[in-house]
Amino acid sequence: MAGTADGDRPQQPRLPNLHSRLRAELGRIDDQMRGLLDAMDRLQGLLDAVVAISREVELPAVLHRIVTTAMELVGAHYGALGVLDESGDRLEQFIVAGLSEKEYGDLAGTDFPLGRGVLGHLIHHPEPLRVENIPGHPSSAGFPPGHPRMRSLLGVAITVRGEIYGDLYLSERRDGRPFDAHDENVVLALAGAAGIAIENVRLFEQVRVGAEQFQRLLLPTLPDLRPFTAAAIYRPAAEPSRLGGDWYDAIPLPGGVVAVVIGDVVGHDLKAAAAMASTRNMLRALLFERGGPPGAVLAQLDRTLQAITNHPVTTTALARMEPAGPGWHLNWSSAGHVPPLLIAPGRRAEYLFAEPGLPLGVDCGQSRPDHTRFVPPGSTVVFFTDGLIEHPERPIDESLDELTDLATTYAALPLQEFVQALADHHPSDGHDDMAVLALRAPAGRAYDGPRATAEAEDAR
Repeated sequence: MAGTADGDRPQQPRLPNLHSRLRAELGRIDDQMRGLLDAMDRLQGLLDAVVAISREVELPAVLHRIVTTAMELVGAHYGALGVLDESGDRLEQFIVAGLSEKEYGDLAGTDFPLGRGVLGHLIHHPEPLRVENIPGHPSSAGFPPGHPRMRSLLGVAITVRGEIYGDLYLSERRDGRPFDAHDENVVLALAGAAGIAIENVRLFEQVRVGAEQFQRLLLPTLPDLRPFTAAAIYRPAAEPSRLGGDWYDAIPLPGGVVAVVIGDVVGHDLKAAAAMASTRNMLRALLFERGGPPGAVLAQLDRTLQAITNHPVTTTALARMEPAGPGWHLNWSSAGHVPPLLIAPGRRAEYLFAEPGLPLGVDCGQSRPDHTRFVPPGSTVVFFTDGLIEHPERPIDESLDELTDLATTYAALPLQEFVQALADHHPSDGHDDMAVLALRAPAGRAYDGPRATAEAEDAR
């Protein structure tokens, strides 16, 4: 049998070459996977950034969040947002981020940029701008003394409703590389979302201001309550465009008697605001026409509301301050409302806990008990709504204790400053509107004749 010559045998591929090709292919696939993962991370970061910006409801917070978010997305050391003035030719506001305390100190006394140099170039040519060497750019006008050294720049315009609102500037990537096309695309996408967020927050502000003005128009101006002084304050909820049902009132009655009421209609809409106004007016009419103990007046109010309206559930407290020897008697009844605070001279503030009764609109057949407490001369009685104390992440008792501390701490202030301090330092989370009304008895005799000229403090 004849043998086969070596030259006739099939050629086998060389293993080293095959391994090299496989490694190269795997490397290419690995690079593609890394690029895909990086793109996914950038996309997720952009989506997270848009959500974060959209959560802000105040314009300064939105603008600052836009700057810091852009810095995070592209790894920039410095960031700024310049807001254009009405002419569109210069900056009227400049929000910066990334400066150290020392860098801020070095720039002390330096005016913020008005939009000259490279910044001005972007104002007048609002296309995306990438610069590797700022000093070498034809529009560069140099930096002011103390300005940190910057070479690279990425700038994009922010448009709101088709008009240039301002420009977003980023400088110095942390890895030392110049900004690239990927950075530009990400920041352009962010700028588009930023324009929508800015427009939304401006609309929210318009609605919030309108709602707050409407709410305040529904609240009364406190009348002359001599010999007492009175002060009240109303604060809307932190969330924009929410009307509330909180109200207060104070009414002088014959014989040196003062009636005080605080209330809260359930809900945050026009219906709640309208119900608040009509309930307050009905209560005023009953006080003037029928008089009598607070519990009886609230019972009649509840029956009237049930008979002629479909108002939401309402909590309220009605009190009468009446002369009693050297001081006064506070007679009150509650319809599911938080208790008032009594601050006697030289003593810690205390709650007047008593049977709260049912809110209005629940069961008008239930009796409404009255309560009485002697009020020494110079005392202050504080009525408030639950928006002052409610916080979803803390027990109500803890908030009540904190309000007691606040009231005790600020008790010596003039009454208007006192209610202002309570509203400024309240223990709630601000999710609900709040109303506070304080009535302060004089340090002298309980009743000293007809009331003189108006000196009551209006709270609004």
